[in-house]
Amino acid sequence: MRLFLAIRFSSEMRGALITAQRAMYDRGVRGNYTPEENLHLTLAFIGEYPRAETVMDALSGVTLTPFELQLEGIGCFGDLWWAGLRESAALTAVVRRIRRALAENAIPFDRKRFSPHITLIRKASRDAAGITVKPAAMTVDAISLMSSKRGRNGMIYTEVGAIEAVCAPDLTPMKTNGKDEERC
Repeated sequence: MRLFLAIRFSSEMRGALITAQRAMYDRGVRGNYTPEENLHLTLAFIGEYPRAETVMDALSGVTLTPFELQLEGIGCFGDLWWAGLRESAALTAVVRRIRRALAENAIPFDRKRFSPHITLIRKASRDAAGITVKPAAMTVDAISLMSSKRGRNGMIYTEVGAIEAVCAPDLTPMKTNGKDEERC
């Protein structure tokens, strides 16, 4: 089983990413666009590993408190174009905790330096410079353990487990959109 840990996006974030992809397509950029259902932020790529339960057990000690992600900028690695994220100390910290838990449990993962990006298109036929991503933000309240397998029309990603965020016990309700709701 091919596994990775990721953040899945809210509909607002996916919408902003799809809008950027459409702008690229309208400009004549052809290539392998990431399907909407596959848009994600990889936190740790594990690769072939047969025991998803073992990964979830290793992550059981990782505490996740909700934090915000914000889209910011578009860039490329050669012919791969991506959307970026505003710098986030909370994101960096959770990635560090996840990777430490994997290492302490002898679960192999790609140890390349974490460079947060969301792949929009691979093998782009031309430069997409000048395309922007509209502002969007979301609260991260879960980290997903995903499996990937090749289907007839590309990769199929399936969530096989998740770490849910927990709130600190001393939080008080906050007024949002005229309604009382608890926020972390």
